[in-house]
Amino acid sequence: MEPLIRSLPDKIYPDNTALLVIDMERDFVDAGAVQETPGGRDLVPAINRLIAWARPLSIPVIFTHEMHRPDQSDYGIELEFDPVHCLEGTPGCELTDGLDVQPHDYRILNKRRYDCFLGTDLDLLLRSLRIENLVCCGVTAHVCVMSTVFTARNLDYRVIVPRDAIAGVTPDHYAAALLCMSDVFAYISTVDQVCAIGVTASSKF
Repeated sequence: MEPLIRSLPDKIYPDNTALLVIDMERDFVDAGAVQETPGGRDLVPAINRLIAWARPLSIPVIFTHEMHRPDQSDYGIELEFDPVHCLEGTPGCELTDGLDVQPHDYRILNKRRYDCFLGTDLDLLLRSLRIENLVCCGVTAHVCVMSTVFTARNLDYRVIVPRDAIAGVTPDHYAAALLCMSDVFAYISTVDQVCAIGVTASSKF
């Protein structure tokens, strides 16, 4: 079953939109990593296109880092489902090579759960920046991306997910995430469509 595709509403402008790059870390993306996401490295050019679109329009670029304490005390029951990953102070928490990261970009560090909002200051940052729309990309489609999208939608952020800028551990997981998000949680789009936002004289998509 294909995801529901809706036209983007006429309420998305560069000055009320942010780009959220979710967990493009070595432990999730690098070859042979403990939780390598198939196709994760292939997302780097697509995400860099989104970043190149965002910066000239002064759209905030936000990178998230899942991070866990070295003594593993903050995992909770996560280790019943996942192996140990993204320990503070290890290379696994670093962003993968090739991403266009700049010093002025925002970072959400010490993310202890799949959801980028839970226990972080992401919501405070977005509201302080007067953000209403969130473009979400990164890994993995069915875990950190989807759980973040669900919370964002419930907090009344309008979410756009470019389907060619996320990846899942299998095609079925990827397809299931798109289907679920497309129902009532996000506008499923493409990198090309997102990069058209703000290019017209009216700054509308």
